[in-house]
Amino acid sequence: MPSLRVPPSPALAGEIRVPSDKSITHRALLLGAISDRTVEVRSPLDAEDTLSTLTAVERCGVTVAGGLETGVVRIEGAGVRGLRPPPAIDCGNAGTLMRFLPGLLAAQVGQHCVLDGDDSLRGRPMERVARPLREMGASIFTAPGGTPPLVVDGGRELVGMRHELPVASAQVKSCLLLAGLYARGETWVQEPAPSRDHTERMLASSGVEVLREGRAVGVRGPVDSLALPDIEVPRDFSSAAPLIVAGVLAGEPSVRLPDVNLNPLRTGLLSVLDRMGGRVTVEARSERAGEPVGTIVASRGPTLHATDVQGDEVPALIDELPLVGLLGAFAAGTTVVRGAAELRVKESDRIAAVVGMLRGLGARAEELDDGFTVEGAGSLRGGEAHAGGDHRLAMLGAVAGVVSGSGVLVDGFEAINVSYPDFGADLARLTAAAAA
Repeated sequence: MPSLRVPPSPALAGEIRVPSDKSITHRALLLGAISDRTVEVRSPLDAEDTLSTLTAVERCGVTVAGGLETGVVRIEGAGVRGLRPPPAIDCGNAGTLMRFLPGLLAAQVGQHCVLDGDDSLRGRPMERVARPLREMGASIFTAPGGTPPLVVDGGRELVGMRHELPVASAQVKSCLLLAGLYARGETWVQEPAPSRDHTERMLASSGVEVLREGRAVGVRGPVDSLALPDIEVPRDFSSAAPLIVAGVLAGEPSVRLPDVNLNPLRTGLLSVLDRMGGRVTVEARSERAGEPVGTIVASRGPTLHATDVQGDEVPALIDELPLVGLLGAFAAGTTVVRGAAELRVKESDRIAAVVGMLRGLGARAEELDDGFTVEGAGSLRGGEAHAGGDHRLAMLGAVAGVVSGSGVLVDGFEAINVSYPDFGADLARLTAAAAA
């Protein structure tokens, strides 16, 4: 659907099972492809991004049975050096895939492979993975400006190195650790702040020794084999986040989201909500695929308080910062987000886009070089919001519609297909359940 009008709702209620975790699905498919066993991935995310990864795995000569839509994918692992990349791979909009593949393909036997994507992905920076891979001995080229398409020439001998990342990035870290599986010696990655650690958890569960030293993580190569165990993918915190925020602003009695991944390096939004006074609790804690999970319950409470989000918090809520802007419009005081320049190179320039969207809906918001400010008014007028091809902004606009005075027409709502195709229907279910 090119656009969706989301009317205001006095309340939201009910239970929603949000989609499976996108980050873990990507990693399970890719590590399954280089495993020495047949790996069963249960409850994978069925969305455009993860379909791009599954297709890429098959195009690299890996046999796959089942499918994302069936709820079970069986991957006949080809072994660490068993990938046979084709001349070209279309990564679609999947930035995770585009940044992981060079680390896996640089040492594989085969011809050069061109990695390309859609217009949005073609604007995202890739020198951040290409440069350190070249230092390890990889042959990799980007388009002028350091963006896709990427050309990877395989069969190179890689040498482990120590990398210090200027910006915390789980995608860059993961790419270099994957390359480290093939490199001679130790490969270390040090970040200025911790980023999500799904790759490290999954490598460790596959029998790879994961080295740790303060904020640095590493692997020792070359690795002859790995054996990823079967995985049941938990539900995605980033997909749950818009509904958590909707519940905090309009949940009566509550919005319940079961089986959500609670990896502490992903759930920074919960800490922000706690200090803003949002009513959020976690129940039924357990573990799945080596990750903590639980049921998140969000409900409307007293007036929220503005807060400051600083750079050391950003990696744990990078995908949720647009939602912090929406919360700021309803909080008493001025909410400030700093240290988030990475938002300018996501699927869109999310700093400019979030500020533009909030202003268009009646909020007082201002851009900063590395973030934004939002002055709370306790309400939002409504109007029209443009997703600009960004799934996070499409969901932001829809939640804003529910809690606004006149509703929001979200232009480009089809962007949700990247991660949460049923988001509009699930939001409508919460509205209907509260009205029943």
